[in-house]
Amino acid sequence: MGATGGDRDRAGGAAQGVDRGLTSYGDEGFSRYLRRAFLAAAGFDADDLGRPVVGIAHTISDYVPCHRQMPELVRAVERGVAQAGGVPFTFGITALGEPLLSPTAMLLRNLAAMEAEELIRRQPMDAVVLLGGCDKTVPAQLMAAVSAGRPALLCVSGPMLTGAWRGQRLGACTDCRRLWADHRGGVLDADEIAEVEQQLAPTAGTCMVMGTASTMACVTEALGLMLPGGATAPAATGDRLRQAVATGRRAVALAADGGPLPAAVVTDAALRNALVVLGAIGGSTNAVVHLLAVARRAGRALALDDIGRIAGETPLLVDCKPAGAGWLEDLHRAGGLPVVLKALAPRLDLDAAAGDGRSLGETLRDVAPPQDWQTTVRTLDAPLGPPGALAVVRGTLAPDGAVIKPAAADGRLLRHRGPAVVFDGPADAARRLDDPALDVDPGAVLVMRNAGPVAAGMPEAGALPIPRRLAAAGVRDMVRVSDARMSGTAYGTVVLHCSPEAATGGPLALVRDGDPVVLDVPAGRLDLDVDPAELDRRRAAWRPPPLPERGWERLYAEHVLPAHLGCDLDFLAPDPA
Repeated sequence: MGATGGDRDRAGGAAQGVDRGLTSYGDEGFSRYLRRAFLAAAGFDADDLGRPVVGIAHTISDYVPCHRQMPELVRAVERGVAQAGGVPFTFGITALGEPLLSPTAMLLRNLAAMEAEELIRRQPMDAVVLLGGCDKTVPAQLMAAVSAGRPALLCVSGPMLTGAWRGQRLGACTDCRRLWADHRGGVLDADEIAEVEQQLAPTAGTCMVMGTASTMACVTEALGLMLPGGATAPAATGDRLRQAVATGRRAVALAADGGPLPAAVVTDAALRNALVVLGAIGGSTNAVVHLLAVARRAGRALALDDIGRIAGETPLLVDCKPAGAGWLEDLHRAGGLPVVLKALAPRLDLDAAAGDGRSLGETLRDVAPPQDWQTTVRTLDAPLGPPGALAVVRGTLAPDGAVIKPAAADGRLLRHRGPAVVFDGPADAARRLDDPALDVDPGAVLVMRNAGPVAAGMPEAGALPIPRRLAAAGVRDMVRVSDARMSGTAYGTVVLHCSPEAATGGPLALVRDGDPVVLDVPAGRLDLDVDPAELDRRRAAWRPPPLPERGWERLYAEHVLPAHLGCDLDFLAPDPA
């Protein structure tokens, strides 16, 4: 937005600091006078009010245990702002903690982005630091930053340190799922799983595997909207606090320079770099939806097939669960994302901006390549795994595309044909999966529908549990297909984000028990092998489910874009074409 009306100072120039965005009283002089009167009540003097204002948007909430050390992070950013000559203004924005929200934090991602954008635009600040961490907070803040028109940096809470149980090193939440599967299969009893429960998340911070939180932190650093090295420092360390202080200092420089703005940082080159990183770290499938939304906000024509193509060209370099065996603290000790970027340098656009104001190439000049004393970060010449840690599939069951993570799947199932066992949503699956009478064998394909954005807010329900009878017999993976998402910490042969979703008439709505489903990941295919005439008969009888009656759920269902376009609201994310 241009500096007009309340965004002009007394001399007619662009307003800065606390004179930005004056309250509308019909008298700009009175607005400035009244604003200063109330700020005087908060202890601000003329010297304070002559400095650049840096907003610090935090997500402190008892409902987000991942962020429990965020008060320390806020103080550290404030210290950096003050050291650099700015004045910090701290304010709260929506906190989204996946485990404590119903039915899913994804339903509220766009609401959180909208709120953050409006508060950044409508409160006086010259730059903003956004503090988040848990899965949907970082994507929401990226979307807000791109749209708000203020210089911005993100600083994350950082991952947890690992725990231990009976000699096993443990980490949320890939080990949560592995050990819960053991419990369902009868390997661990109730007392043992209760012991495990107390050790999986031993410190503050986000999941310490390459789940969605850590994936989005790495992607944000690769995009140039976080300081170099900021993605991996564990929450409980001094490294994390030093990152926060440095972010505060850098935010003052951004305020003084007036930019660059995030929308100018998120270029085609930056997005491609982020996608190369996504493939190399074996990142969360959720990042696909989030990056599509961020790119759309920035007016960039990123498509699902672009993501599949770049992932298909990028080998897996980082040994972190669920695609590998290690944890985020191992990645940090190996040098963090800068070392990954150094290893990937031949495949990156080194002219893209880094978060510290230099080009990516300049930031990597003094970074050493992966060293022999560590095994977490591999090289392009000796990768951990082949290209294609993430893949996109299309076909008669997902005409607009779907996503799978082959790096976390049973390779024997990446080419598979089996009969569908159909569930009409997460509640139906929860009710029937453990029924001994369920007609299912290990070769079946578990199909769940009505779990997409319109129908259910797109919960992390796609990694359906193995039916208890099969789990007890030792089955640990099956092909699963849905219009839902899955946690970035999950594993298995799970096809997600099928688009169009069932609730809008996508082919998932037409599947019946016993229909042959054919998955061929190497060929990029997901097909329903049913006669088209039979599908036409089923389609004629299909009726959409009712929309929610009121509130945000109703607005969301009426305006959310499909998964292959990023699930933003249509009126917030115009077609970049």
